[in-house]
Amino acid sequence: MEEMIPSRLATLGHPHRLAIFRLLVRRYPDRVAAGEIGVALGLKPSTLSAYLAALMRARLVTQTREGTSLRYAIDMTEVRRTFDYLLLDCCRGRPDLCVPVSFPSLTGPLQMPDRKYNVLFICTGNSARSIFAESILRKEAGDRFNAHSAGTKPYSELNPFAVQVLRDKGHDISVLRAKHVSEFQGPDAAKMDFVFTVCDQAANEDCPAWEGQPVTAHWGMPDPVRAEGTDAQKGLAFQHAYGALRNRIHAFAALHLETLDRMALQKAVDEIGRDAAEVRS
Repeated sequence: MEEMIPSRLATLGHPHRLAIFRLLVRRYPDRVAAGEIGVALGLKPSTLSAYLAALMRARLVTQTREGTSLRYAIDMTEVRRTFDYLLLDCCRGRPDLCVPVSFPSLTGPLQMPDRKYNVLFICTGNSARSIFAESILRKEAGDRFNAHSAGTKPYSELNPFAVQVLRDKGHDISVLRAKHVSEFQGPDAAKMDFVFTVCDQAANEDCPAWEGQPVTAHWGMPDPVRAEGTDAQKGLAFQHAYGALRNRIHAFAALHLETLDRMALQKAVDEIGRDAAEVRS
């Protein structure tokens, strides 16, 4: 391990390689197609290939082939080993030196005052998937969670197919509207305890870190808005999206949050996203 550290630090010292690394961390546990990475970061294929090769030589990124597509993912085991080495060797195991002061304890349960957990679901348009997630969590576990949603580039109106699905499922749609993510940032915004991205494009964007270090995860899924065909076929795509999100939210709401430390909780929400990603691939 020790001999790999200089190589890994040198690899991440390049701004574009670091940008790829950060994108893949945000997308974890997904395996992301090379073309999608290139589009998100504005990199030419030949340049991107060289950067990815360097990250793989440093054993920070893994590559898999799916059909004709090459996909990349963070090697989280090696990344954790690197951070562990830096903490234990460079900092002599002193978290007061290496862990940000604002970062909550990793070994105790998620500290909560006498209030409900705040949960934010993010996608690009905030017209369907994140709206579904907000509505499902509010209906299924509104006694424990304050559910919110937002978009990085929100549409002016909610998708009519999404609205119809929610109405048919008995959700209160009067409280819903498309919102920009900036409404949940800044000194006057409510502190989020959980932030989940539910579309790949939103997760690809390099957003500022959230105040208070909420637990975050990526639960990417296909965009039903892009479905083609008849209205019945489009409606079916929205039904599938609703069902997939309902399954994830049921799994999330079933977690015993009061008994899990942050590391266990992060692993649990990552597993929810990983299970969904394996179904998609």
